[in-house]
Amino acid sequence: MSRANSIVQNESASNQVAEMIVPVSTWRYKVVGFIFGAMFVGLIGRAGYLQVVDRDYLQSQGNARYLRVQNEPPTRGMIRDRNGQPLAISTPVDSIWMNPSKILEQKDEYSYKQLTSLLGITRDKLMTLAERRKAREFVYIKRHLAPQDAKKILALNVPGINSVREYKRYYPAAQVMGHVVGFTNIDNEGQEGLELAFNSALKGRNGRTQVLRDRVGHVVEHVEQLSRVQHGADVTVSIDARIQYLAHRHLEAAVKKHKAKTASLVALDAETGEVLAMVSMPDFNPNDRSEFKSSRFKNRSITDSFEPGSTMKPFTVAMAMDAGVVKPDTLVDAEQGSMYIGGSRITDTKKMGEITISEVIKKSSNIGSAKIAMMMKPRDLYKTYVDLGFGQKNKLTLKGEQRGILANRKSWRPIEHATMSYGYGLSVNTLQLARAYLALANDGVLLPVSLHPVKEKPKGERVFSKATTEEVAKMLELAVSDQGTAPKARVDQYRVGGKTGTAHKVINGAYQDDAYMSLFAGFAPISNPKVVLVVMIDDPRGIDYYGGLVAAPVFSEVMAGALRYLHVAPDDIGNKRSVEQQQKPIELMIKRAQTASSEDRVEGV
Repeated sequence: MSRANSIVQNESASNQVAEMIVPVSTWRYKVVGFIFGAMFVGLIGRAGYLQVVDRDYLQSQGNARYLRVQNEPPTRGMIRDRNGQPLAISTPVDSIWMNPSKILEQKDEYSYKQLTSLLGITRDKLMTLAERRKAREFVYIKRHLAPQDAKKILALNVPGINSVREYKRYYPAAQVMGHVVGFTNIDNEGQEGLELAFNSALKGRNGRTQVLRDRVGHVVEHVEQLSRVQHGADVTVSIDARIQYLAHRHLEAAVKKHKAKTASLVALDAETGEVLAMVSMPDFNPNDRSEFKSSRFKNRSITDSFEPGSTMKPFTVAMAMDAGVVKPDTLVDAEQGSMYIGGSRITDTKKMGEITISEVIKKSSNIGSAKIAMMMKPRDLYKTYVDLGFGQKNKLTLKGEQRGILANRKSWRPIEHATMSYGYGLSVNTLQLARAYLALANDGVLLPVSLHPVKEKPKGERVFSKATTEEVAKMLELAVSDQGTAPKARVDQYRVGGKTGTAHKVINGAYQDDAYMSLFAGFAPISNPKVVLVVMIDDPRGIDYYGGLVAAPVFSEVMAGALRYLHVAPDDIGNKRSVEQQQKPIELMIKRAQTASSEDRVEGV
């Protein structure tokens, strides 16, 4: 009985517990499961939509933060002289840049102190720059550092500080070539001289590469090359560095000796018209930007005009001889050094009576030249000057070339007709005068001048007959004899011809009694001219001021070196010194000049 009662009691208790448990409805499980399932499907759908349908948005957002297009700068082409000597080269440098927002986030004072110390700026200046440019992601801090210096800065691992490879221009010849070669700006664009004239060929074109950067701006991957870099082309010019060195040295010495204001020199190849040398004073060093003043980097050979004085007399004589009006032995009366035309007086430095046409050149008679010119009409002299290129540009593509002044012949009065014959009343530059003398050195044919090497002799324009220029050349040779105005222009072992010029300067519209332009223009050797050379020295303040004493010695020294470096055979054996004896000092001068130029190298280059 008791066992049966126990069983009955247990069953009763179980029934009571079963009655107390409330069953959970299955719909609740279904709702929760549906919600989670829907959320999962939604996430999958959204991910699929963004990855497949609207993928460009996410891609653009990612690219905006980490993908950049990086420019690859080209190497600027070299400039070489006619013999392959480098006149301008590009050297690799690094520029430091920053991301301003990253700089402003930094709190590491020690890193800042090291960074600013290496950059050579104060922390306040860096922060001010970052604050002012914080909307940008790329701001230069320091340009054109030597690679080893940039490496020290990057080794600090300061977030937001990076470098970019660039190129800096270096000029081995320094001030010797400054006016001719010119210079570039910090972005490697030509600004003056040959750098500007041939900029389009030299500069090349940037390459573009897509890169992936990390959050502090470091390149972690090169994604794609968008365009290849096109490096600049090399340019070879007609300048001969050896002649340029000599010309610079001797012109500089003359300027210092005579305390002159400015000076210029141009040497041309008499057979081709190529520019062999072009020097101006004062000079400047294109490697040193502290010297960059407009007054110093003017190429005065083409920018400064002046009255050429007696250097024009050979053209007056050649014109009259070509017209058959005079012959070398024709006599003219020099009026004992004084003559009046209207109310104006023309004078000579010496009193002379009747002299031959040859002596007009040899003795440099203003009166004789005036009388020869007035045997012909003004338009004849005007046409001759125009045919010789006066009043016109030579189109060398060098910036700043001036055309000079050649007044219209209709406005000439008789006195102007006379004075124009010996170089007063018109203005020329050194290059124009040198080119005009090409016609006398090249059998009467005027050649175009060129800064490019010329492979074949260019076609010129005939101005005078060959017979006339041969006679004028003999007269010019007499001008450098002991009885002429420029014996100091002679060159050992070579026959030389040339003409002095000493012209009063015009200041504020009036001729000055104590300010002069000293000139010498000529060519050599007379038997077969190879080099035309013009020297202009502005306002010499020493004891001497005549062209034969100031400019002629420079002509002699430079012409001597030019003829020997061009291997021109001597045509006069009546000299004391041998070729070898003269060559050694010239070589020593060039060696010294090159050594001095090498000291101008930029640190780290």
